[in-house]
Amino acid sequence: MDMHQIAIVGGGPSGSTCGERLAREGCDVTIYDERLAWEKPCGGGLTHKALVAYPFLLQGPHPKKLVTTVELISSGAHRARLNLDHPIVIYSRTVLNGLLLDRAAAAGCKVVAARVTQIDASGRRVRLTAAGATVEADFAVIATGARNALLPGTTPLERGELEMTLGYFVPSHGDTIQVKFLPHFEGYIWSFPRSDHLSVGICGSMTRHTSQQLRTSLQNFLADEHISTAGARFYSHVLPSPQMQTLRGRCIASSNWALAGDAAALVDPITGEGLYYALRSGELLAESLLDGCVTQYPARVRADFSRDLEFATRVARQVYRGNFLGGSVTTRMIQFIGRSATFQTLMADLFSGAQDYASLKRRLWSQFGMTLSEVVASLLRPRTSLARQTIGGA
Repeated sequence: MDMHQIAIVGGGPSGSTCGERLAREGCDVTIYDERLAWEKPCGGGLTHKALVAYPFLLQGPHPKKLVTTVELISSGAHRARLNLDHPIVIYSRTVLNGLLLDRAAAAGCKVVAARVTQIDASGRRVRLTAAGATVEADFAVIATGARNALLPGTTPLERGELEMTLGYFVPSHGDTIQVKFLPHFEGYIWSFPRSDHLSVGICGSMTRHTSQQLRTSLQNFLADEHISTAGARFYSHVLPSPQMQTLRGRCIASSNWALAGDAAALVDPITGEGLYYALRSGELLAESLLDGCVTQYPARVRADFSRDLEFATRVARQVYRGNFLGGSVTTRMIQFIGRSATFQTLMADLFSGAQDYASLKRRLWSQFGMTLSEVVASLLRPRTSLARQTIGGA
């Protein structure tokens, strides 16, 4: 089929990136988005792999924050700092979405501020209802987020594969990303400094935690870190947190439609990072359409990054709820960072996006001996110093 006329539902990172690429190759692309550029409740961080793939995100004049320090806080208040060789770039989502939509429009996309309420993909061409009118297209890209229910042929994510996020946009400034882990909690609290405010929030499973529990934990964090919410704006949203079977088996493409970004549940199940996968999935979908083999899009996604996300689903629960050497994994991780330069470098690469999951286990084991010796040496060092002081004092 000649996929020339493309309708994209959702003007976020995946939809805009897909539209820009298609329009640059001469396709007739229309992007439908009810809100256009809007402030999404998330950190807004772009890691090393995103900046390598899309350098304009680092080089452009749009307001952003470059962060090279991450502070991790355990459930027992242990703290460790990571100094990143590769900065994380943090955007306000209003700015980032606007930037990507502008690039799509400059490439030739028509951007329509309208909500699509229905899609009929049963015929050869797709019929969409937007702002009360019916339009047709050769192909529809669905990039409307985690709770997409526009196509009856797609399986909505179950509650167990959704995370609730809530938090505040705080009128304050900072230079360090903070991540706080909680006991027996599959998620975390974050504070991300943006160019003119902080995004402070919490994410957790919709089936394991209530909104009130999340809000109480967040309020405790704000009090502990002396972050005032005076003049802050509250937010809440739902994000995907996929399981292995979803990443492997969920239908994300057919002959005349495909899902991208959050709608396809392409999110890191450990960190919740979704921006890179939104951008990349939009690009891979556009390439598949241009190559005339849209049915190969799921395989391309899996070969490019989804296999790495599948690995993450296998260890996510162990990371947040598992134990190691008599303590929680996250607590031991933070303690090791403070006592081993080798382990600190590894974790800095992981947080900045320079280290993937596929080779993480191999790197952990290859460096385990060095890490352990550094930890033991750091534990013995204070005792040695104390012994010398005692002898000198005597």
